[in-house]
Amino acid sequence: MNWIWSNADYIWDKTLVHLALSVPPVVLAFVISLPIGWLANRYRVSRGILTVAGLFYAIPSLPLFVALPALVGTSLRSPVNIVIGLTLYGVALMVRSVADALGAVEVDVRQSATAVGYSSWQRFWRVEFPLAGPVMLAGLRVVVVSTVSLATVGGVLGVNGLGLLFIDGFQRDIPEEILAGIVITIVMALVLDGLLVLLGRALMPWSRPGRPRRASSRRSSTRSSETDASSPRSPRREAVRS
Repeated sequence: MNWIWSNADYIWDKTLVHLALSVPPVVLAFVISLPIGWLANRYRVSRGILTVAGLFYAIPSLPLFVALPALVGTSLRSPVNIVIGLTLYGVALMVRSVADALGAVEVDVRQSATAVGYSSWQRFWRVEFPLAGPVMLAGLRVVVVSTVSLATVGGVLGVNGLGLLFIDGFQRDIPEEILAGIVITIVMALVLDGLLVLLGRALMPWSRPGRPRRASSRRSSTRSSETDASSPRSPRREAVRS
């Protein structure tokens, strides 16, 4: 613990850099996956995109980060390689979530929106996208946790971030440094996941759990009161009879 307190500024700097490496790929993966997932859901021919995305995620992260500099023309230790690689992994995960979410929207709902007069563009943004939001959010939460953990691999290449705490801790035999990297990585993933949950509840109040139960409980209470009122043993009828 003494090492952690004496190197708090060093750890804080690595945490901020790691956060900067993790958040942009998540946002980019979500934006890129929307049109690709829509195409995969809309046209049967393009369903092969989901298979290709699943196979792409099977590529090990370290070889990909090493190969990207030769493809994009950056240096081996450039953070751009990590952002691009994590974005590709995020798209590989998110495309299927978007396609499944849009495919889960009922056909009757789409036909009703078309009958009301919505165009294809309006139907997507006002009907399909909001209804598919909870499923997309579940997929995005997986992307966040995966991105935060995979970003630590950049430490092997010397990219600044929490991954350097692991490498430096092993090389210098400092267990506190390794433990700090592990704990902060887990906490960062949990915090970002919790923020996504709160954001989803704020933007999609219809997806909050418990509302159908409240409605059903109200209906049951209403029905029970009506049954009691119509029952032959009801106090009202006894008073009338007397």
